[in-house]
Amino acid sequence: MTESELDFAEVRRAFDHAATRYDAHAVLQREVCDRLLERLEFTTLQPSRVLDVGSGTGYGLVQLRSRYAEAECCALDIAPAMLAAARARLPQPTWAQRALQRLTPSVSHHAHLVCADMERLPLAPNSMNLVWSSLALQWAHDLEATLKGFHQVLAPGGLLMFATFGPDTLKELRAAFASIDDAPHVNRFVDLHDIGDMLIHAGFASPVMEMEMLTLTYADLKTLMRDLKGMGAHNAATMRRRGLLGKAAWLRLEQAYETNRLEGRLPATFEVIYGHAWAGDKTRREDGRQVIEFNIGERRRKLGLA
Repeated sequence: MTESELDFAEVRRAFDHAATRYDAHAVLQREVCDRLLERLEFTTLQPSRVLDVGSGTGYGLVQLRSRYAEAECCALDIAPAMLAAARARLPQPTWAQRALQRLTPSVSHHAHLVCADMERLPLAPNSMNLVWSSLALQWAHDLEATLKGFHQVLAPGGLLMFATFGPDTLKELRAAFASIDDAPHVNRFVDLHDIGDMLIHAGFASPVMEMEMLTLTYADLKTLMRDLKGMGAHNAATMRRRGLLGKAAWLRLEQAYETNRLEGRLPATFEVIYGHAWAGDKTRREDGRQVIEFNIGERRRKLGLA
């Protein structure tokens, strides 16, 4: 067990608890989501099925449904309260859409909401054309296994597009905590290059990775910590320190963070990693061997042997 391992139950509990106030604190999440949506403009893909992984309160889901109006959308999140908030955000279908759904069940104008772990997708192989995830992958227990699951559910030629956090995220807060004790207080994040390698190992083709630094500023440390808690983004490491900091420890933490103050504000850095990769034709194994399928029965008939 390492300090980077996450407590899955704690992650779910934190996001359930934060669901009702999440949107009031999620300024950064909306900005990153908008930037990720802009990247869709550079692809001609017109998916018939879209999976939004870590949909949260549905901000990105609503925009995906608007962009791909004819597509069937599926929103997946580990927190039931987040999915309830997403459902409330979605526009209700018109009577005509409901009538069309009754007449032609294969046509769906609804978003399917699924409460599940992104590492164990309850979806059929090759069932999605676009897997989309904005700031959720940092919560994966096993990122490479999660990416393999994404590849499995993508149809040949499908696209994965995501944003996640890199190692320099909240570096000021991590350094301040390190000055008061040795316990992990800030989650660890995976490096851009490692994610690119994982995509290749998962079977994806032509991965493209980008990174940018975004900085939020705060009047004081309490406001920053309140923002993080309001987004459900607090420390969920298995080996995290339980309980609140004592008054003396909090004062030392504030003093350590104050060394970062610039022009009257305290910065909080977020390293944002953007990536996309294609499922490809899905006929190659992880070791590079080509998979060739033969229809023996059809071949025998053609040869007059059947």
